[in-house]
Amino acid sequence: MLLKLVKGFFLGLVVLLVFLSCALLAMRFAIQGREVHVPRLQGLTPAEAERVANADGLVLSVESRFYSPAVPEGRIVSQSPAPDAKVRRGWKIRVAESLGPQRAAIPNLAGQSLHAAGLNISRRGLEIGAVATLHMPGAQPETVVAQSPSPSAKDVMSPKIGLVFSATDNAQRYIMPSFAGKPLAEATAALEHAGFKLDKVQRIAATESSAASGTVLRQYPTVGQKITVGTGVNFEVKK
Repeated sequence: MLLKLVKGFFLGLVVLLVFLSCALLAMRFAIQGREVHVPRLQGLTPAEAERVANADGLVLSVESRFYSPAVPEGRIVSQSPAPDAKVRRGWKIRVAESLGPQRAAIPNLAGQSLHAAGLNISRRGLEIGAVATLHMPGAQPETVVAQSPSPSAKDVMSPKIGLVFSATDNAQRYIMPSFAGKPLAEATAALEHAGFKLDKVQRIAATESSAASGTVLRQYPTVGQKITVGTGVNFEVKK
C-alpha cells in the first residue's frame, strides 16, 4: 500500500513538471510571436515609413528634422531602434526627417530683441532653439548677446538657433564688505573709491562699546548683501 502511494506521488510530480515545462514553452513561443524585426526606414518619406512600420505593428514618430547633404529633403535620415533590431509589436520607432542640404544662411542676431530675432529667424525658414538669460553688465537689457550656431556658419546640422539674452537688470553687483570698527573717514573714502555713496550717518552713544569716538558700529546694507554701484550706505557711528 505504501509503495503504491509513493509511486502515485512520483507519477503526479512528473505530470506536474511536464505541465509546467509545456506552459513555459508555450509562453516563450507566444512572446516570440509578438516580437518583430525593425524595418529599414532610411530614405523613405514619412508617409511611406509609417505604412511600413504599421504593417509590422509598429508606431512611427518623427522626432526631429536635420540638414543632410546626403539624404534628400523630406526623407528619413536616421531611426531608432536601428534596422533589424528585435522589438515588441506596438513599439515606437523614432525617426529624423531630412531637410536636405543647408540653404539658409545663419543671421547675425546680436543686439536684437526676442521679437526681432524671432522674425529674422523664421523669415529664413529657421527655428528658435534653446533660450537662456544671462546677467551681462553694460549690455542692453533683453537683447541677444550670444547665439549658436554663429552668424554665417556652414555645415549646420539643425535648423534651430540657440539664443542667449541679457537680463532685464544687468547692473554690476558687489558683495557688501564689513566697515565695522573702522574710522568714519576711512570707511567713507573706501565707499567712494568703490563707486558707492555715504547716504546717512547716525551718531549714537554706545556705552557698551570700547571703540573710539567716530568708529563705525553698524552698517546698512549689512555685510554680505548684494549691492549695485550708486547704492547708498548708512552708518551708525559712536559719538
